[in-house]
Amino acid sequence: MRPMSSSASPRGIAVIVGVGPRLGCSVARKFAHKGYSVAILARDLGQLSWLADEIAREAKAQVFAIRIDCGDPKSVREAFEGVLSLGSVEVLAYTACEAPPARCQPTRFTDVAVESFVRSLAESAVGAFHCAQQVIPGMLERGRGTIIFTGSSASIHGFAGYCELSCGKFALRGLAQCLAKEFQSSGIHIAHVIIHGVVGAPRIHGSSKGEQETASLDPDAVAQTYWNIHVQEKGAWTQEMDLRA
Repeated sequence: MRPMSSSASPRGIAVIVGVGPRLGCSVARKFAHKGYSVAILARDLGQLSWLADEIAREAKAQVFAIRIDCGDPKSVREAFEGVLSLGSVEVLAYTACEAPPARCQPTRFTDVAVESFVRSLAESAVGAFHCAQQVIPGMLERGRGTIIFTGSSASIHGFAGYCELSCGKFALRGLAQCLAKEFQSSGIHIAHVIIHGVVGAPRIHGSSKGEQETASLDPDAVAQTYWNIHVQEKGAWTQEMDLRA
């Protein structure tokens, strides 16, 4: 763990898992600007520390960079030991294993390695399961909290050549729905956001027939949506939302 400050905000901690330079970074920046201490988690601690420095300077907030491998339960437990030592987790945004880049080539089913398939399930759904189990007990004790899981078009449609991504995202959506129904009455807002398109990437215009323009979503706009979900009135909570460019 690499702390940017020694004490957390009295508002509590916003935890962003799977932080990269696009969506995860924008979500972290949004909650930092709103007065939360922020813990950003990802595998690459070097890049994570750089992002933590940048967000902390810009938002004048406390930002903590913590390494995590969402596909490794032991790594998740160790990461959240660090997170929970900082204070109460008020928000968990799980952004790991986003949709692949627009030009990512599909993989024939017969060429998919079992290890790769299992890894995708672990990062998309099992990692989310472990992260949620780490924070829900504290949220139940306080009677409040927000958990937002990041899905994609692959959460609701299977695509040829992307069985790893789709199966993981289908499982994540099922987890989100189960938890939302179980914990809403306890004051925990759990939502699943389906992002149709690539976050923060330029539009790609096909030069040949059959290629299509790929929608690009503004990561800051998506982050604003995550904040809106967090502050929704309990009488009308969103459990699933579709976002499109």
